[in-house]
Amino acid sequence: MHADFLPFPALWAAAEPLLPEAASGPGKRGRPRTCNRQMFYAMYYVLVTGMQWKALPRCLGAASTVHDRFREWTRAGVFKQLWTSGLVQLQAEGRLDWDWQCLDACQTKAPLGGEAVGPNPTDRGKGGVKRHVLTEAQGLPIGVAVTGANVHEVTQVQAVLDAMPVLPPPAEGDFAPGFCADKGYDAEAVRRLLAQWGYRVHILSRGEEADQCRTPGYRARRWVVERTHAWFHRFRRLLIRWEKNVAHYEAFLHLACANTVWRHSLLFFG
Repeated sequence: MHADFLPFPALWAAAEPLLPEAASGPGKRGRPRTCNRQMFYAMYYVLVTGMQWKALPRCLGAASTVHDRFREWTRAGVFKQLWTSGLVQLQAEGRLDWDWQCLDACQTKAPLGGEAVGPNPTDRGKGGVKRHVLTEAQGLPIGVAVTGANVHEVTQVQAVLDAMPVLPPPAEGDFAPGFCADKGYDAEAVRRLLAQWGYRVHILSRGEEADQCRTPGYRARRWVVERTHAWFHRFRRLLIRWEKNVAHYEAFLHLACANTVWRHSLLFFG
């Protein structure tokens, strides 16, 4: 099995302490519980390949067992905790860059329907989902939300901000972090909200941003969150939403966020 389809050791090491204990007792019978590491590897394999649960290689465990464990860990919030723990560690070490934050949404298909699915704006007969992602200046995801494809971006800014597992440190002096987004977020209510959070608002169209790029010392930053969406597109389970239960899709998204945070913390900081 190719190593690219399996989690790197540091991700499993971070996940293991977060896993709930198995129920036990004198009346507990049945087969021995399959090891958590094997189950975690199988879930990651599904995230990367996008395959159906029942198509899992038998060497990773029985598909029904893996899916049951995935639902158990989703209910326990394991994947969000894994993402959060990576951010908390970087925050404690001063390795999150809060100078700028970038927000953008990405739309994908949801052919089976389900919770938080809405009509595709370009094809009303088909369902879709929107993934709203907020990143810090390096592109590490610090806030996510999932809605139907027909939900406008401006309505989700508060939800994404509230979903941040960690918050920026208090600003020093007159410094205010920048908040970068495209014209889809250009609404007075959004600007007021961001001002209340203490941000310097930077919402421009691509043409306006290109013009400002010619200004000495100016550097466009919206590409950072677009690159993060591109990172997520490497996980085929996120490219098309097959989960009817939105909590299961969010669990895969949180696992992708955790992978991004933990992997890039190792790559960038050793």
